[in-house]
Amino acid sequence: MSSGATLPPSQPWPACGAQHLVSDARGWHQPTPDYWRVWLQRPELALVPESCVAERALHEAMLDDPLRSVIAGQIEAMLDADVRENWRHFLALRDAVQRAGTLEAAWAGFFERGAIALPPLFLDLLVQAMLVRVLAGETDAQVWRAAELLFRRQRVQLHAGRVLAGDADTLDHLNQTAGLGSIGALLKQAGAALRGVDLQVLGADNAAHYLQDLHRSTDHRYLLDLTHTVQQALPHGLVLSMNRADSGLKALARVLQRWVTHLHGVLVEIEPLSRVDDAAWRWHVGLDVEATALLNDLYQGKSLSEARQRRLISLFRLRFADPAQQREDVRGKPVYLGLAMTAEGLLRLKPQNMLLNLPVASAADALSPSSAP
Repeated sequence: MSSGATLPPSQPWPACGAQHLVSDARGWHQPTPDYWRVWLQRPELALVPESCVAERALHEAMLDDPLRSVIAGQIEAMLDADVRENWRHFLALRDAVQRAGTLEAAWAGFFERGAIALPPLFLDLLVQAMLVRVLAGETDAQVWRAAELLFRRQRVQLHAGRVLAGDADTLDHLNQTAGLGSIGALLKQAGAALRGVDLQVLGADNAAHYLQDLHRSTDHRYLLDLTHTVQQALPHGLVLSMNRADSGLKALARVLQRWVTHLHGVLVEIEPLSRVDDAAWRWHVGLDVEATALLNDLYQGKSLSEARQRRLISLFRLRFADPAQQREDVRGKPVYLGLAMTAEGLLRLKPQNMLLNLPVASAADALSPSSAP
């Protein structure tokens, strides 16, 4: 669904610092000193009235020169243990990115090496900043909202025949403050103008407002409709199922296409599916932990319980525009992607799975003749 609305001139999600990145020849993003100054203003590092003298001194020095060297004693002198830990994580991230040269190279390196010591929030902020640049020029509100799935947990619920995804932290906060227990209840109360509850399902009527709100990094009150099909009752007990043209799944597919191209430099086409009918199924990638396990079981011919099947939100088919850029043993074959939620309705999409698990050809593979029929 294209809203026809336009983005405001301000940078989307400014708190992630994307406005202070510069592109290299590959299109990956190098940090400027101002990028690190944005980090210093985040809640994890910003000064508070209780900040000790050592913390204030280092914070002031870092604002003046975000790339300055910091000795261990400057951290150890801080009185608050949590503050010391936050500073260690920040400096580890800063140094890793500066060594790698770009956010993308550092982020990829964390996952390729494994045993990541950084907090998930720090990695999510890298992804968010990269996405701002990857989606530059995009005016479709659904695409921007779908992009949030790559760096923020979602709660998914079936409500009135629709599959709705809402920001998990926002919903959990509203549930606590309003005493409500589901997306449906929150929507009902929002319709009754309950104070503090302002949930909306993103659609043509509010797309322009969503785009205007993108400069507010803390605003995550819009629900994304991930419904794959709509059903209509017909005479004689028949039911007609139709794919939804404006499903948020199509927007997510567009985000993933651009994400893959940005990371791997290959063009792909991704489309959502309601099912896979492919006797020659050769490769799949789970977009989250639940989907990975589910697709592995399906591939091995294991039966799934009805409860587990209901956790599958969607399947996608990915095709390489140039088969030569695909690994030789699966060249020309589609790659199937899965998106699923946990038994508790949580969805935690892992963008690194599209980095690590796609069958992208190595330089040697790309020069080999295709083995596909």
